[in-house]
Amino acid sequence: MINRRKDKSLENKVQALLDIMTLEQKVGQMTQAERTTCSPEQAKKFHIGSILSSAGSCPGNNHPQEWVEMNDTYWVASTYKDEHHLGIPILYGLDAVHGNNNVKGATVFPHNIGLGAANDTHLIKKIAQVTAKEVLATGVDWTFAPNLAVSRDYHWGRNYESFSETPAIVHSYAAKIVQGLQGVLSDGNVMACAKHFIGDGGTHHGIDHGDTQLNFEELKALHIRPFQAAIKAGVLSVMVSFSSLNGDKCHGHKFLLVDTLKENMGFDGILISDMQGIDYLEDDFYLAVARGVNAGIDMFMVPRNWQLFTEHLLSHIELGTVPITRIDDAVKRILSAKFTFGLFDKPRPTLRKWSNHASFGSDEHRQVARKAVRKSLVLLKNAHNILPLNKNARILVTGKNANNLGHQCGGFTVNWQGVSGNDEIVGGTSIWQGIKQVAARAQLSLSDDGMDASTDMHDVAIVVIGETPYAEGMGDIRVDDKIINEAGSQINGQIKILQASGVSLELNKLYPEDYQTIKNIISKGVPVIAILVSGRPLIIEQELALSSAFIAAWLPGSEGQGISDVLFGSHNFTGKLSFSWPQLAQPKVNKDDKDYNPLFPYGFGLTYH
Repeated sequence: MINRRKDKSLENKVQALLDIMTLEQKVGQMTQAERTTCSPEQAKKFHIGSILSSAGSCPGNNHPQEWVEMNDTYWVASTYKDEHHLGIPILYGLDAVHGNNNVKGATVFPHNIGLGAANDTHLIKKIAQVTAKEVLATGVDWTFAPNLAVSRDYHWGRNYESFSETPAIVHSYAAKIVQGLQGVLSDGNVMACAKHFIGDGGTHHGIDHGDTQLNFEELKALHIRPFQAAIKAGVLSVMVSFSSLNGDKCHGHKFLLVDTLKENMGFDGILISDMQGIDYLEDDFYLAVARGVNAGIDMFMVPRNWQLFTEHLLSHIELGTVPITRIDDAVKRILSAKFTFGLFDKPRPTLRKWSNHASFGSDEHRQVARKAVRKSLVLLKNAHNILPLNKNARILVTGKNANNLGHQCGGFTVNWQGVSGNDEIVGGTSIWQGIKQVAARAQLSLSDDGMDASTDMHDVAIVVIGETPYAEGMGDIRVDDKIINEAGSQINGQIKILQASGVSLELNKLYPEDYQTIKNIISKGVPVIAILVSGRPLIIEQELALSSAFIAAWLPGSEGQGISDVLFGSHNFTGKLSFSWPQLAQPKVNKDDKDYNPLFPYGFGLTYH
C-alpha cells in the first residue's frame, strides 16, 4: 500500500493548514454531528468536520434533489473563508450498506448475507460501483461500508450484515468493495469505511454490543484478516466496534486501535467512532471523551451531544489530559483523507457531475441488483424436481412476505429498522410482482393463511415466509435475560441493550403463522414451494418437512424478479451457503467446529440437473 502520509506534497498541504488552525478548528474537524442537531450555520460556527444522516434521517420528501440541495448548504457553509474560517470542506456520511438504501427510489441490493452466498467478487465490485453512483446522486461523499464482520452466532441481530461465518469470503470481498466504492478517487467515487474494528461478529451469545472472548491469535485469524485486505486496497476510513474484547471496550482499546490497526497494520486514514460509541466507556461523559481520544479515535460520531463533546475535548487539551500531539495526529489524518479523496478540489454539490444523475434507480442499476438476487438464492430442497416451474402452471402465491417490498429489503432501508409494505420502496418489484410478470395464471391469495388453496384451481403454492425487518440490537435473539446480566458483569464499562426480536431461532416460535399457512395448504392437497426471507439461517425442520421445495432467499432487496428468474428456470440456482444451517439439536454451528452437525453444511446448495 502507498503510505499517503509519506507523500511529501500531501504532507506539506496538511501541515500548512494545521499550522494556522486554532484549537477550536482542530476539535471541530474531529467532530461529526447529525443533520437534525447541527444546522449549516452551526457547522460553520464550530468548524465541524463531518455531518451524517443517521438511518431514517432525511431532508424533505427524501428525494435525491432534496439531498443535493441540503448537502449544498452544508458545503457552502463549511467552505466559507474569512479571518475566522479556513474553508475546509465538510464530509457528509451515511449508511449506504446495500445500495443507497436511505433514499426513496434507490436500487436496493440484497443484504450481505445473500451476497456471501453468491460468492462472486466481480459482482460485488460492480454492486459497490453502482452504490457509489447512487450515493453521489444525492451529493454525499462518504458511506459507512463495507461491514467486514465475520458473524459466528445467528442470535446476533446484525447477522445479515455479514458475508460469511468464515473469513475467506469476507476477505476476498473486502478489497473489491473498497475498489468499487473509492475507485481511483475521482469525481465518480465515494469514500469507503471498513467496519467495525474489531470482533463484533464474535460476541458471546451473539449479543450486539457484547463481548468477544478470544486470544489475539484467534482474533487475527477470524476477524482481523478482512481488514488487512481493505487497508491494502487503500480504504480511507475505519469505524470502531461497539463490542468489547475480553471485557475491554474497543472504543477505549489503545492496543487494538493504535498498536494493532494504525501501527502494525499500517492504517493511515480516519478512525471514526460508532454512533455515540464513546458514551459507554465511562459513567461520566467528560472522562469518556478523554479515553476515546487517547485510545486513538480521530473523528467522533456524536450526533446527540456534539457540542458537549467539543467543550469537553477543549477542556482536556487545556488541562493536558489529552496531549496536543494526539489532537494534531487526528487532524492530520482527517485532512490527509480529505485531500487524498479530492474533497478540496470538488465543486459544490449542485454543480457536480453525478448529482441528481438520471442513473439513480435506473433499469441498468436494477439489472445488477436482479442478477445479485439470482446468484444469492440457495436451493435447500427440491423433492421430485418440482422446480423449475412451468410458466403456465396454476400457482397460488401467499405468505406475509409475498407482496411486501419492505419485508424483502429488511432493516437499514429508508428507516433504521426498515419498513413494511410497498409504499416506501419506490421503483422496486415484490416477489409476487416478479412471479406475475412471468406466470399469467399465478394468483395472489386474498389472505396470508393459505385457506383459499384448492386442487381444482392450483397446481402448486408458493409460500413466502420468514422474518420481518429489524436492525442492530433489535434483531438479537435472546433465550433469556440471564445472558445479558452475564455479559454486563464481564464488560468494563456500560452496555447498551435493546429489546430483542425473539427468544428462539425456531421459525415456528418466531412466526408460527408461517408453519400454519404451509400446513393449511398441504391439507388441501396442494404442494408447497417455500421461500424463506430472512437475515439469518433459522431452525426450519418442521416447515422444511412439509414443503416440496425450500429456498433461502435471504433479504433480496428491491428486485424481486430475480427470484422468478430462477423459479421458472430462466436461470439455474448457483448460490451456496456461506453460513452453516442450524438444526434444533445444534442451534449454534460453525464450519470446523469440533462436533460439526448442521442441518445443511457450509457450501451446500442444490442446482437443477
